[in-house]
Amino acid sequence: MAQFNGKRPENLKGTIKSLLSYMGRHKFLLAIVAVLVTFSAMANLLGTYMLKPIVNNYIVPGDLKGLIVGVAITAVIYLVGVLSAFGYTQTMVKAAQKIIYDIRRDMFHKMQDLPLEYYDSHTHGDTMSRFTNDVDTISDALNNSFAMVIQSFIQIVGTLTLLFVLNWQLSFLVVLGYIAMFSYIQYSGKKSKYYFKHQQRYLGDLNGYIEEMINGQKVVKVFNHENANMDAFHERNQKLREAGTKAVSYSSTMVPMVVSISYINYALVAVIGGIMAIKGWTDVGSLASYLVFVRQAALPINQFTQQSNFLLAALAGAERIFDLMSQEKEADNGNVTLTYVRKREDGTLEKSDTRTNQWAWEDPSAHTLTPLRGDVRFHDVSFGYVPEKTILKDISLYAKPGQKIAFVGSTGAGKTTIINLINRFYDVTGGSITYDGIDVKNIQKDSLRRSLAVVLQDTHLFTGTIADNIRFGRLDATDEEVREAAKLANADSFIRRLPQGYQTMVTGDGKNLSQGQRQLLSIARAAVADPPVLILDEATSSIDTRTEALIEKGMDRLMEGRTVFVIAHRLSTVRNSNAIMVLDHGVIIERGDHEQLLEQKGVYYQLYHGMFELS
Repeated sequence: MAQFNGKRPENLKGTIKSLLSYMGRHKFLLAIVAVLVTFSAMANLLGTYMLKPIVNNYIVPGDLKGLIVGVAITAVIYLVGVLSAFGYTQTMVKAAQKIIYDIRRDMFHKMQDLPLEYYDSHTHGDTMSRFTNDVDTISDALNNSFAMVIQSFIQIVGTLTLLFVLNWQLSFLVVLGYIAMFSYIQYSGKKSKYYFKHQQRYLGDLNGYIEEMINGQKVVKVFNHENANMDAFHERNQKLREAGTKAVSYSSTMVPMVVSISYINYALVAVIGGIMAIKGWTDVGSLASYLVFVRQAALPINQFTQQSNFLLAALAGAERIFDLMSQEKEADNGNVTLTYVRKREDGTLEKSDTRTNQWAWEDPSAHTLTPLRGDVRFHDVSFGYVPEKTILKDISLYAKPGQKIAFVGSTGAGKTTIINLINRFYDVTGGSITYDGIDVKNIQKDSLRRSLAVVLQDTHLFTGTIADNIRFGRLDATDEEVREAAKLANADSFIRRLPQGYQTMVTGDGKNLSQGQRQLLSIARAAVADPPVLILDEATSSIDTRTEALIEKGMDRLMEGRTVFVIAHRLSTVRNSNAIMVLDHGVIIERGDHEQLLEQKGVYYQLYHGMFELS
């Protein structure tokens, strides 16, 4: 079960409201749980109270037959309690899993709608912890704490009520014991929460350090940093140990202290109650029942305190989850969509419900179909990831259908930012970008991105077969289309040499493949998408010159008839571009084709002749 880390939700009211909205979807099951919990708690209280009539009415008078009947009735009461407990635990499991299912589903759906900038500003570990640690704390609280808190509350209130009913004089002594218990719980809880907060911080620091060292083991071994890493690990581990020791030292005393106080209370009540029975101030049955209630008093208090802490921990986790769900989803105000079309005999276009080799932009407001050609233009575009820092400054350029446009420049010049703006991972802050004469802000993002294929420098492969990873470019691609795409990227030959060919499993982001092979699969993935516009972001940077030569013809076939944007450090890959843009600090400082730029004898000339290198 999750341990309370001392961090209470900042927006407790809002978090409870959001969590209750999920619980409300399954209120029938939770209502059954509440009823069965009440039966279980009341059966426990009533069963203990039955000691009074059994002792007074049957044991003291010596009525054996009546005693058997009284014991049988008590047994039935306890049996109802046992069956109710079994029923509510099983029902709660079903309700909890349904609630967690809903939360996980909505979280994942939300993740698909979040803008890329959210992932740029949040670590993957933090996002994953919401799906794992935070969801687990809610699951634990629902499975173990929800019913237990209700039961403990009923038992505390019921026990106190029955104590006063049985002997109101002795009950004042019991109340003093309750006050002592809650006072120590408050003191110890305050101390332990303080140290648990530090423990969680040190634990996060230690886990992050371990993850970083595991991911960087190759670098660690290359530079012989094992001993230095051990020292750094010991330092973090020591801080965690000290905070954990103090936190648990305080929290672990709660139960024994409460139990000890209850023992003292029980002893005092037993002695005083015995004197009262001898004096005739109370009957033996009431005293017997009373002493059992006093003996049991510590249990619901301990349970209520512990479960309340676990519920607070769950609410703290729930707040992080609902914080993610409250994030603004990726803005998309476009109404222009991409659709299949076919030409009529008179040359005009009409929509097609089946796949064709022709696409068009459909504007429902204007009732027009604009052929998709791949004409991309930047009009005085400015952009900055943060308002105070402009990355691109008044960029103007055009790529006519079928042209290859290359971007060259040092790291941070703005090359990748231009690509991010074309597919609207980010929106321009000044100027505009048009696609076949349509402002990209008016195009639905799904449609815009379906018309583009991107081959990134950092290739990401998914767990699945080689064929599945290529088919990710277009999920309805046939096996034959997958093979043709692989041939186009010159990946078919190495794939067929693998143990299971196209059915070879890819695991660990393609760790069982070479970097060049992973890049070839990425290019094949773009090829199967068959887009009119292709973006190559350092697509051959991870491929050696021999492999680059192998795919050059395939890339030429892939780029034929398409508008292509290329980012490259190797100038050999951009020589045949229709236009080369040299960027520096977000400004195009040179433009032209390869020969024109050499004639200018500027930055590109110096790069090409090795007079200085790109950083």
